[in-house]
Amino acid sequence: MPSSAGSRRCPLRPPPPAPRRPADMNYSRFITTVSAARKPSPIRLLTELMQKSPPSLISLAGGAPNPNVFPFKRATVAIGHGTAVEIGEDLMKRALQYSASAGIPELLSWLKDFQRNLHNPPTANYSPEQGQMEVCVTTGSQEGLCKVFEMLINPGDNILLDAPTYSGTLAALRPLGCNIINVPSDQHGIIPKALKEILSTWSSEDVKNHSHHVPKFLYTIPNGCNPTGNSLTTERKKEIYQLARKYDFLIIEDDPYYFLQFEKIMISQLLQQWGEKGFLEHIDRVVEFYRTQRDAMLIAADKWLKDLAEWYPPAAGMFLWIKIKGVSDTQQLIMEKALQKEVLLVPGGAFNINSSEPSSYVRASFSLSSPAQMDLAFKRLADLIKEAL
Repeated sequence: MPSSAGSRRCPLRPPPPAPRRPADMNYSRFITTVSAARKPSPIRLLTELMQKSPPSLISLAGGAPNPNVFPFKRATVAIGHGTAVEIGEDLMKRALQYSASAGIPELLSWLKDFQRNLHNPPTANYSPEQGQMEVCVTTGSQEGLCKVFEMLINPGDNILLDAPTYSGTLAALRPLGCNIINVPSDQHGIIPKALKEILSTWSSEDVKNHSHHVPKFLYTIPNGCNPTGNSLTTERKKEIYQLARKYDFLIIEDDPYYFLQFEKIMISQLLQQWGEKGFLEHIDRVVEFYRTQRDAMLIAADKWLKDLAEWYPPAAGMFLWIKIKGVSDTQQLIMEKALQKEVLLVPGGAFNINSSEPSSYVRASFSLSSPAQMDLAFKRLADLIKEAL
């Protein structure tokens, strides 16, 4: 889960003005024919059933490996501030064994309680038929995105996103044959007025009849967008949400910077030990670290790039999105000449819907480098830009 320096309210999910009727929460119309045809695996259902059964149950059904032959028996994992997570032999067997497809039950329970306490999503207490909130743990955001896109997108579907955007998203979308519609954005994220203008192409009858031409979803990174560092304001989130209700499209939030992303197996024990208070205290420490890193990069940029480039201070995330003045395309400048100067950034074209489209931007990350390294890197970049001009 992600990290944010902003509000701890749910990013794009303000409560609806009135409770929805159960029929309104039926998302089946968005799912592709292939996804709708999938049925739960009987063996996976048995796995979940076994986890809920008493120890007296004798199962000859599952093909799970015998945990007595697992090579790892126990572990002690040191964490910050002198504490440790102890993983005993019984817990290690469970950690290495097959589990329910959605994730380890204790982890799912912790995450659901956390969502209720922190965000209080209105769907938390709905019935499953009404669209009750559910949680699924994936091995990173890319797997989650691929699953969501393949579940929703038919060839020819229209989808909305604000580019430049995460290159992994574009890589997952391109093979699916959808039409990607770029929604203009600025330093405060998607511009609702521009989104509204794009959506005005479709009539209320199109929406009512669920025309396949109506955009199926809007994809956005609401906090600390990669690569721009843009974050949506609260007012814009509300406006976008109302447009989604009016035009009946889904909002897919890719929010890796709302909380810190931890490594899985160990995360459940860490969260149980910390509790919500300990987790939020950790987030505060992480936010302060990245704020200091961001400020150091902004100082270096102001020192060396003031007359050569433009940028906005990011409100979240770990990237600075820089527009190089007088350079129409940064691809060769970064991928060839910058390497010779021993400074590495990402050319902006990597984040465009059409990666061959020229871009005058570069993405700089402030997550790992020291202030001194940032200063030296931007000095080298400044020299490089001056040579190019």
